[in-house]
Amino acid sequence: MDNQSSVSEFLLLEFSAIRELQILHFILFLIFYLTTVSGNILIFSAVAFDHRLHTPLYFFLMNLAIQDLGCVSVIIPKYMINFFTNDRHISYSGCVTQVLLFIFFSGADLALLTVMAYDRYVAICNPLQYERVMNRGACKQMALGAWFAALLNAILHTGGTFGTPLCSNVVNQFFCEIPQIVKLACSDLYQIEMGVTVFSIVIWFGCFTFIIVSYVEIFTAVLKMPSVLGRKKAFSTCVPHLTVVSMFSVTACLAFLKPTSSTPSSLDLVVTILYSVFPAMLNPLIYSMRNKEIKVALSRLLSLKSSSNKSFSIGFP
Repeated sequence: MDNQSSVSEFLLLEFSAIRELQILHFILFLIFYLTTVSGNILIFSAVAFDHRLHTPLYFFLMNLAIQDLGCVSVIIPKYMINFFTNDRHISYSGCVTQVLLFIFFSGADLALLTVMAYDRYVAICNPLQYERVMNRGACKQMALGAWFAALLNAILHTGGTFGTPLCSNVVNQFFCEIPQIVKLACSDLYQIEMGVTVFSIVIWFGCFTFIIVSYVEIFTAVLKMPSVLGRKKAFSTCVPHLTVVSMFSVTACLAFLKPTSSTPSSLDLVVTILYSVFPAMLNPLIYSMRNKEIKVALSRLLSLKSSSNKSFSIGFP
């Protein structure tokens, strides 16, 4: 293909030519998707319907659940639709939209985790100033700022990726992934996307450094607490967040540092699933396992649902 305009659609990766393996892949992805959606909807519902959780920490956690839902919903349903229709095609505009939305939600993940680190820093290191600093207006502005920064980053990456003429339409991945699309460029002259990538790495490093410094201060303050109960409560809200940050950082490094091969490989597929699907699926589990308030809210929500179902069945036998 001579130029970008001649690429009207892309061919996505087919996991296997064997129908039994295709079915196995579909079942695994369906389990991943349903687990992610149900877990994040439960977290969102628990925070939204329990007034005890209407605090800055859980407000940002609710935003993180939205981000997780968006991230997997951009890529997995398209794969499942292609499986049913036995079709590997995705339109040019569909591919652009997928790249834009995936980078948008992925970038929002980092931005929200950084804001959540600041929230924990203020709550533990400056508790007397917490209500004044993390007021409702400030929380909304921080959340909007995180989403806007993610959107700007996504627009820059999408423009840089598709601003270069493409000479092929075969994407060696199950969704439109930027490194795989950049490989399709007609020449090595894709400086715009490389520049945006370098800029994003600098921002990522800055956010990661801020989170690490914040948690050094947090754990220093926690260890100085005289109350064992106070230390336990502080750790119960900080450890899940730090676990999520670590998981995000490791999978993001894998995504950035892994070399892109000219032919599809099992390693590329595994690494892609690790950074694109697993964090969104595990986040609700991590937060609900270590956080007593989330556990109580979830049990209250589930008991409410079960009692309403019983009332319905009694009223309508």
